[in-house]
Amino acid sequence: MQTPLKDKLVAAAFCFRGYNTTNLGRTPELLAHPAYGPTVENHLAIASQIAAEELRRPVDLVTRVREKRESELASFGEDIALLMATELAQLELLEKFFGLNFARARVLTGYSLGEVTALVAGGVFTPEQVLVPLLRLADDCVALAADVTMGIVFSRGPVLDLDAVQRLCLEINQQGDGVISISAYLSPNTVLVLGQGDTVDRFKQRMGDVFEGPVNLRKNHEKWPPMHTSIMWQRNIPNRAAVMLHAMPGGFRAPHPPVLSLVTGKISYNDYNSRELLIRWLDQPQKLWDAVYEMLAMGIELLIHVGPDPNLVPATFKRLSDNVTAQVNSSAINRLGMRTLRPLVWRPWLSKVLSARVALLRAPLVTHLIVEDWLLEQTVK
Repeated sequence: MQTPLKDKLVAAAFCFRGYNTTNLGRTPELLAHPAYGPTVENHLAIASQIAAEELRRPVDLVTRVREKRESELASFGEDIALLMATELAQLELLEKFFGLNFARARVLTGYSLGEVTALVAGGVFTPEQVLVPLLRLADDCVALAADVTMGIVFSRGPVLDLDAVQRLCLEINQQGDGVISISAYLSPNTVLVLGQGDTVDRFKQRMGDVFEGPVNLRKNHEKWPPMHTSIMWQRNIPNRAAVMLHAMPGGFRAPHPPVLSLVTGKISYNDYNSRELLIRWLDQPQKLWDAVYEMLAMGIELLIHVGPDPNLVPATFKRLSDNVTAQVNSSAINRLGMRTLRPLVWRPWLSKVLSARVALLRAPLVTHLIVEDWLLEQTVK
């Protein structure tokens, strides 16, 4: 007999999605649902009011979702409120209709803005407390994004030399014509960089002289607010946020369930340090890979993805799972001949990492649940 979903929560992690260039997902379907709709509408209406007050312009997230108007760079402030409202609504729907209380989970985590929602879910802050400073600074993030490009730097062979990536970024910055910075560590062979002007192109031009072995860079041509990078310094955003956080209510309780931070890659929040970590969250890279390993090491069996159209974290786990499966299968049969060693040629980074982080072998055993899909698959009276 299959174990009921609520009994799996003790070995589950709830992962909250962060900002992307599209942020609606299946929220219009949830809003139009005869049973779910009122709960979703309530969360969107509350978030709209907070956003309108802090952005000082009309915000109607309910109408926007009904009309299926997707994100654009100028809507970044609205999108912050939209994401948090959507994620908190999904949590309420899970408990209200199915008795699935996220408080029974082993851990909460979130990529980028998702970490802030995790703190709200964990009882550290209310939505309004954390949305106020984020929304007040959102338009400055948009202004900085005007000439920012994302680059995905990756190696299909050896482990990526992260020190060399960081050094090359600093050397380009020293030229005084734009800043480029690591924004996220996705795996030992992949990082995201965000750069102003032509800095990403200059990074790519110099890669052949800096890295040993094949290293690639793929550009994303969307415009991205430069969160989790030192570009944020140019408008003093971390310092201004820190001043606001001095007087922000809340923050004097440890989250429950605990929150696995992508600032540190560890369970680091206690009953007083949330302000310190949130300031670091603004301009320090996201340590997704460390968080992935922590979840595997703590024995997470079910990863519940909260938010509209979760993509980055599920994709990261899928790549890891596929690579681990191929690596293990290849290693198990390599005694049959050199032909079977061929897949190992393309995963030497994983072979090296597995020797030190054996918990990665658990990746194919983790079950994933996309909340918005699951909700819409259920029969509700």
